Amino acid sequence: MASNLLKIHPSDNVIVALRDLPTGTDAEWSGVHYNLPYGVSAKHKFVTEDIETGGAIIMYGVLVGRAKQPIKRGEPITTFNLKHDSQDYSAARRQPYSYIQPDVSKWQNRTFKGYHRADGRVGTYNYWLVVPLVFCENRNVLIMKDAFERELGYAQTDIYREHVREFLHLYQAGDMRTLKSLETFTEQPVVKKINNRPFQNVDGVKFLTHEGGCGGTRMDANTLCSLFASYAVHPNVAGITVLSLGCQNSELTTLEDEIKKRDPHFNKPFFAFEHQKGTEYSLMSGAIKETFMGLTKINQFEREDAPLSKLSVGLKCGGSDGFSGISANPVLGHLSDIVVGLGGQTLLAEFPELNGVEQELINRCVTVEKAEKFEKLMRDYAGKAEAVGSAFAFNPSPGNIKDGLITDAIKSAGAARKGGNAYISDVLNYTERATEPGLQLVCTPGNDVEATTGQSAAGANVILFTTGLGTPTGNPICPVAKVATNTILANRMPDVIDFDCGPVVDGTQSIEQNAENLLEYVIKVASGELTKAQQLGQDDFIPWKRGVSL
Repeated sequence: MASNLLKIHPSDNVIVALRDLPTGTDAEWSGVHYNLPYGVSAKHKFVTEDIETGGAIIMYGVLVGRAKQPIKRGEPITTFNLKHDSQDYSAARRQPYSYIQPDVSKWQNRTFKGYHRADGRVGTYNYWLVVPLVFCENRNVLIMKDAFERELGYAQTDIYREHVREFLHLYQAGDMRTLKSLETFTEQPVVKKINNRPFQNVDGVKFLTHEGGCGGTRMDANTLCSLFASYAVHPNVAGITVLSLGCQNSELTTLEDEIKKRDPHFNKPFFAFEHQKGTEYSLMSGAIKETFMGLTKINQFEREDAPLSKLSVGLKCGGSDGFSGISANPVLGHLSDIVVGLGGQTLLAEFPELNGVEQELINRCVTVEKAEKFEKLMRDYAGKAEAVGSAFAFNPSPGNIKDGLITDAIKSAGAARKGGNAYISDVLNYTERATEPGLQLVCTPGNDVEATTGQSAAGANVILFTTGLGTPTGNPICPVAKVATNTILANRMPDVIDFDCGPVVDGTQSIEQNAENLLEYVIKVASGELTKAQQLGQDDFIPWKRGVSL
């Protein structure tokens, strides 16, 4: 990587600026000089040749857009001169594919400390899960949350409450001058030590809320049950409590059937309580008692050594920038290839952000049946978006565009780098459980929380989330580690970012070196080291209703 420039693929006709390049810069790449008639901001791109109206822009070796007007050599691509376009795809045009697996011998005997489950999977955390089958029970779930977290030592720090108390004291004392002069509160929350908790081997009690279960379509209700079933059988979940009103569309019998589909031998503690069978007091006291008794049982589990083949790593990006496809995403890609080489799972989601690279992924599928399933899921999803006047092309956010991701195809080509080069062993619809080793495609929206919710349902026991702009996204049952594309972000948001891929941009580390450092961190997280999202209590959960969400 040159100090100021990067050409990603030999066939590309754009070059990426790694630093701000002012107007008039003489930019040189591989002995070729380009005079820049306009300034090019870091993360943005300029063309290497004159492009006529309708001409193709190639990046990552694929079509990422077409010129809306002539673009002169050295000029930057922008939303004014470039529109989205991408290569068509078809399983019928599937081409042979091969790749060279990286050497994984140094990792063969490495282990992490996890919780071994009866189905052979290994959890990275030991959680009890409390879920409402319908939104009517959200209030009761939140009451349980307050009671359990405060009494058992899982509650978040009270520093903000103490801050308000300080404000109130000054206000009641009439000391408005001091109140106004107080500086912005910048202290980071203090994580409560696990040795203060009565259940040493229970990593937490997780409480989910949602806005579904009734009043929507039956498909939405059934999908919600399928989602909860996938969470119930997840290796990070040791037991589950379910609150039901009793009259909603998302029926308890549906949930139980979906659990049996995923695990016919399901034997985790499972308690269900129906509100309409008695008073709220009887519902709550019964649920609290049985949940507490369940915690005494799952506290008997202890972390034990597990091979890295038991890792199931979700690959996610959000708040992406022009460095995402250059540093952090390729780093995840190399890590993915290592994990796959060891016999583990990696899960690449966000189907709207695979727009433009479908044919490459089709070629990598191990069977034509997998390729056809991926094509059908993609076309059905894209068709629904177009039917309501939207499209995958509308996916990039204002923040994405500002930081260099001008078209969805540019964003997607960079996002797909998270999947490395391995063969694709399976293609999963939303809420389907991953049962095969290897790299797998998981149908979810690009929306950060809907995607991580879906990856956890597939079975991810660690999620790596790359970001160039910063996001606090977490998940209730699966640790989410935030991976920065650049060091400036990592330094600006240290309470959110877990790992920095900036050394790849500044040239002090190769993608391979950075990926191996990241895998060392993943082993620590899988063994119980809390991510920043976990420390902040960032338990985000949004079920996808299978409508149009990009």
